[in-house]
Amino acid sequence: MKKLLIFGALVFALNGCTMMGGDSDSAMSNDAESAKSAIAAAEASLKKARGVEGEWRDAKKKMIKKAKAAASKSDFKKAIKLANKANEQGEMGYAQAMGQKDAGPWLF
Repeated sequence: MKKLLIFGALVFALNGCTMMGGDSDSAMSNDAESAKSAIAAAEASLKKARGVEGEWRDAKKKMIKKAKAAASKSDFKKAIKLANKANEQGEMGYAQAMGQKDAGPWLF
């Protein structure tokens, strides 16, 4: 009797989980679009930083490349994380380059 009760509870729980999950295809397409837009935003900020010679070393070569690879493997969470990090580095690189554009020697 206990086995039947446990089995029934397990079936009920699994059925409830699949019903609450919603439409996985639309969720996946939303994640894909989010990853695509995050990568595009990162590339735009890196292009802006590159325009003032403020692009940081790993942002384009490593992070964007890994983000695109993760997106192609449907690991959208990792792709978004990497793209957001590259975007942040692009913005900071631009800010750094603009802040130091008039820098000169500080010695006497």
